[in-house]
Amino acid sequence: MSDIKISVVKLAEEIIDGRRLSRQDDLSFFENCDLSELSSGADKIREKFTGNRVDLCTIINGRSGRCGENCKFCAQSAFNHTGCDSYDFLDEDKIVAAAKKNQDAGVNRFAIVTAGKALKGEDFNKAIRTYRRMHNELNIGLCASMGFINREQFKQLREAGVTSYHHNIETSRRNFPNICTSHTYDMKIETIKLAQEEGLSVCSGGIIGMGETFADRIDMALSLAELGIKSIPINALMAIPGTPFESLPNLTADEIIRTVAMFRYINPLANIRLAAGRKLLGGNVRRAFESGASATITGDMLTTTGSTISNDIAMLKEMGREVSLSKDCGCCGSVSCC
Repeated sequence: MSDIKISVVKLAEEIIDGRRLSRQDDLSFFENCDLSELSSGADKIREKFTGNRVDLCTIINGRSGRCGENCKFCAQSAFNHTGCDSYDFLDEDKIVAAAKKNQDAGVNRFAIVTAGKALKGEDFNKAIRTYRRMHNELNIGLCASMGFINREQFKQLREAGVTSYHHNIETSRRNFPNICTSHTYDMKIETIKLAQEEGLSVCSGGIIGMGETFADRIDMALSLAELGIKSIPINALMAIPGTPFESLPNLTADEIIRTVAMFRYINPLANIRLAAGRKLLGGNVRRAFESGASATITGDMLTTTGSTISNDIAMLKEMGREVSLSKDCGCCGSVSCC
């Protein structure tokens, strides 16, 4: 294994000059190195590779509850008893209206996410019709998160105007069986590669705070780099009553920020996206954007309660970041794919 000196500032300069970290490197220093220096280096890497543009995305829960998968973190799993709302695929007009509202508020991307192992049958057909309408009537970039769908379904999404597919790997390969046993880590990887083969950019990250080690977080970051992921959402577990993880302690703001910065070092070209659990940052959201983050889920839908589009835009403008809506999809840095 190569030896990396624990000078994270120098390492940041090397990454800017072209160095890329890999499994051959001893990356254990990320866990205990000086956080302020790590954050400073991560911000320099962010500035070099993703610039001042911040990608804002919102989501709508298109179908909720009664999921047959046993993910221990999830409120929507039928194995957990959380009392979450359960409903079938939403009305097309409601989804389109939500997308327009978010577009008009300055959001770059909009995603329909659905509970269940895979969206199929008439529900999937409804989704395709809805995406076609949004693509024709709106300017906002379109993303989908619909589980383990097949190649033909990916083609249909692409033809309907979807440019990005969200599919988290959740954690490291080692830790995955501690999180879920109804599907496998390899199934996750296969689905991501299938989406990429069909011309979709992939948004994939995971959840921290599920009892994993910091080495597991490093492993997850490396796996995403190896997959060439362009958008990486980092979720911090919000322990939900009724799930097996209900008693796990909340992460501190420093723990979340350290993880965000580490992901930036290992994935310098990707959008590192703040996602669920942002409220655990408290008054430190700006610090996260100064530690390598270049994107965020925003708004009041599903997992980001407590953040608002207008507040995020105001904060980011104060920081000198660019948040204007454009046809640049944000997930891949391309205007042509949208």
